[in-house]
Amino acid sequence: MQQPRPIRRALLSVSDKTGIVEFAEALSQRGVELLSTGGTARLLADAGLPVTEVSDYTGFPEMMDGRVKTLHPKVHGGILGRRGQDDAVMNQHDIQPIDMVVVNLYPFAQTVARPDCSLEDAVENIDIGGPTMVRSAAKNHKDVAIVVKSSDYAAIITEMDNNDGSLRYATRFDLAIKAFEHTAAYDSMIANYFGALVPAYHGETEQPSGRFPRTLNLNYIKKQDMRYGENSHQQAA
Repeated sequence: MQQPRPIRRALLSVSDKTGIVEFAEALSQRGVELLSTGGTARLLADAGLPVTEVSDYTGFPEMMDGRVKTLHPKVHGGILGRRGQDDAVMNQHDIQPIDMVVVNLYPFAQTVARPDCSLEDAVENIDIGGPTMVRSAAKNHKDVAIVVKSSDYAAIITEMDNNDGSLRYATRFDLAIKAFEHTAAYDSMIANYFGALVPAYHGETEQPSGRFPRTLNLNYIKKQDMRYGENSHQQAA
């Protein structure tokens, strides 16, 4: 049986900052060390919260206009490290375990929806470090909680209060599912956007009638469960 895991260190790096200050404050009040990047770190510091910039933790600065911020072994080793199995190598390289990752991604959909959006604008809004951290944390959900939705903040704090600062495995597993759904939808948006540009970059001025993209990625959010399907013995939603 998987045991609850205490949350002692959290990395926060969000594009949508809804509720992040309150969530970070609640974590800090419960003894959680805060790591953060860029605008998120500045927001937390301005709110008077004790926060360590990731660049100070890694000893490596952000570079290339923010393209490289969290792509570092001290970050991903801390997320991916298996507790009880990778402890020696983590100690050898001064890698601290990161127990929670709070990330949401660059607003790609909102950017490409603008009528004046150029390809260059779209490219710069393709998040690299964010999805990498999300997938790393979701993969290691046995030891790490990954939070991609601000709507989960309150429930997480409540559960920590009910479990002596820890999160149950069932919660970490559910959060990992949400994380993989989040990155899958994000990559689908990017693939669909670039797929629609293929004719233009092949010298064609308009989409030929009857041509479809090589792949079409569709993601749906369930609205509700139904009592039954077309027949009474079938499930439906």
